[in-house]
Amino acid sequence: MDDIRGRVTKDGIRIYEDADFAGMREAGRIAAEILDMAIDYVKVGVSTATIDDFIREEIVRRGVTSATIGYKGYQHASCISVNHVVCHGIPGAKILADGDILNIDVTVIVDGWFGDTSRMYTVGEASVKAKRLIDVTRAAMFEGIRAVRPGATLGDIGHAIQKLVEAERFSVVREYCG
Repeated sequence: MDDIRGRVTKDGIRIYEDADFAGMREAGRIAAEILDMAIDYVKVGVSTATIDDFIREEIVRRGVTSATIGYKGYQHASCISVNHVVCHGIPGAKILADGDILNIDVTVIVDGWFGDTSRMYTVGEASVKAKRLIDVTRAAMFEGIRAVRPGATLGDIGHAIQKLVEAERFSVVREYCG
């Protein structure tokens, strides 16, 4: 990101223009399209490395940049979290099995704009509990989005998510990386 895009308020908040949002949308669109295509690789017997290889190839084919490759030494085009891994799972030799749930996170850079998105997938037939977890996390995401408004804090957004999740008898990670 350069200092030319958007203006900065006296409080240090960057205000973006329509052209900036167009760039953000393009980056997000490409990342989402790659996730749409990844579904073809989410199958029993496929390794998470194979999925990552597809994502890397698709990023190259589109002429955009992976935001993750090379970040602090990371060598993968995605993060793939399987089952109990909360987030930022590292693709590798893990072979997908029937009933697994996984989250694939893809971040691309297009003309300096980052498109960062993830999606949850099921491999074969997921259990009732796994399907419920996916449904609740999706609902929690939308509840958090509804909490975003001028003057809202990250705490307001987190509270909205936590309230929904705990009402559904799930829990929220309260400590991350430390």
